[in-house]
Amino acid sequence: MKFVVSSTELLSHLNAISKVISSKNTLPILDNYLFQLESNRLTVTASDLESTLITSLELDNTEGQGDIAVPAKLLNDTLKEFPEQPLTFKIDQDSFAIDIYSENGKFSIVGKSGDDFPQLPVLREEVASSISVSHDVLQSGIARTLFATADDELRPVMNGIFIELGQNDLTFVASDAHKLVRYKRSDAKAEVESSFILPKKPAALLKNLLAKEDYDVKLQFDDKNAFFTLSNYKLICRMVEGNYPSYNSVIPTHNPNKLVVDRLEFYNTIKRVSVFANQASNLIKFHIHDNQLVVSAQDVDFAISAVERLKCEYEGDEIEIGFKSTFLQEILVNLSSTDVRVELSDPTRAGLLLPAEKDFDEEDVLMLLMPMMINA
Repeated sequence: MKFVVSSTELLSHLNAISKVISSKNTLPILDNYLFQLESNRLTVTASDLESTLITSLELDNTEGQGDIAVPAKLLNDTLKEFPEQPLTFKIDQDSFAIDIYSENGKFSIVGKSGDDFPQLPVLREEVASSISVSHDVLQSGIARTLFATADDELRPVMNGIFIELGQNDLTFVASDAHKLVRYKRSDAKAEVESSFILPKKPAALLKNLLAKEDYDVKLQFDDKNAFFTLSNYKLICRMVEGNYPSYNSVIPTHNPNKLVVDRLEFYNTIKRVSVFANQASNLIKFHIHDNQLVVSAQDVDFAISAVERLKCEYEGDEIEIGFKSTFLQEILVNLSSTDVRVELSDPTRAGLLLPAEKDFDEEDVLMLLMPMMINA
C-alpha cells in the first residue's frame, strides 16, 4: 500500500481530528489514527470510544488499498517539522512497517493492525431522525450555550447541550443549575419533533470544525448516537442518556422590573468591583432605582469594599439583589448586543439577561442567572 500526500494538508486534517484522542485511553489502539486507503481516497479516523472523528482526503498518486493504525502523537510531531512538500507513505501490511519518504530523507515507524481499531457505530434507520442544518445555526447554538453546561457526575444529563428540533424552530439549552441559556433559531426547522443531549466534548470539537465550514450540516441521530456530516469531516458521538429537566418551568414569566444598560460598561464595572468581593462567594450586589444602578462588593475579612454607579434605563420598583460575579461575567461575554436588558421580579427569583436589540429577527437568546442571598 502506497500513497503520496501534501505534508501540510495531511497535518491540517490530523490537527482537526487529533483533539478527540484522550490522554487517558483505556485501549492502547486508541492512541493511533486508523488510515484506510481505497481507490484514490484516504480516510483517517480518530476515536476515544465515546466520540469518533473521521476525515478524508482525495489523493492523485496511490497504489493498493487497505488499512493500518498509525501512532497519532509521533505522526503529528513529525509532520509539524516539515515545510510544505509531498510525502510518500509506503506501508507493509504484513509487518505494519511504515516508511515516510520526504525530499531529503526517510522516516520509519511501526503501526498496528487496523483490525484492532473499534468498529464504528451504525445509524439505526428504523428509529433515526434526520435534518439538514445551516452550519451557521449549529455553530451559533453551540457557541452560545457551551459555557453554561455543568460538570456534574450525579446528573450527567446536565453535562451536555439539549438540542430540541421543533416544527417552528431549533432550540439549544444548557444549564448548570445556577445559570441557564436558551438559544432559539426560527430559520431552522424539522418535520418531526425530536430532541437529544449532545455531550460537552463533541460539542466543543464540532464548534471548532464548524468555524471553517461553508455548507449545511447533515444531522442524524438514533436512540444512542448522533452523526454530524460536514463537507470534509464526520463526527459520531454517543449521546447523554436520560431526560433533560423541564427548563421552561424555571424561566420566570412575570418580571415587572426592567433595566437596560450598556453591556460593555456593565461588564467592566462588574470586573473591577468583583476584585473586592469575598473570594469564596464572589457575591456582588446591585441596588437599582431612579435610572441608576449601584454595583457594590465587600470582603469583611480583609476590610475592603468597592462601589460604582452606572447610568441605566429602569422601569420598576427599587430593588436590591445579589449575584455571583463570575457567572455574570460569563453571561455578558456570551451576549453580543451593545445594550443588555435585565428583567427581575424580586431578590429571591432568577434574573433574566437578554440582548436589548437582536442581531437578526430569527434569533432568540435568553440567559438566566439565579440570585445569591445578600445577607448570607
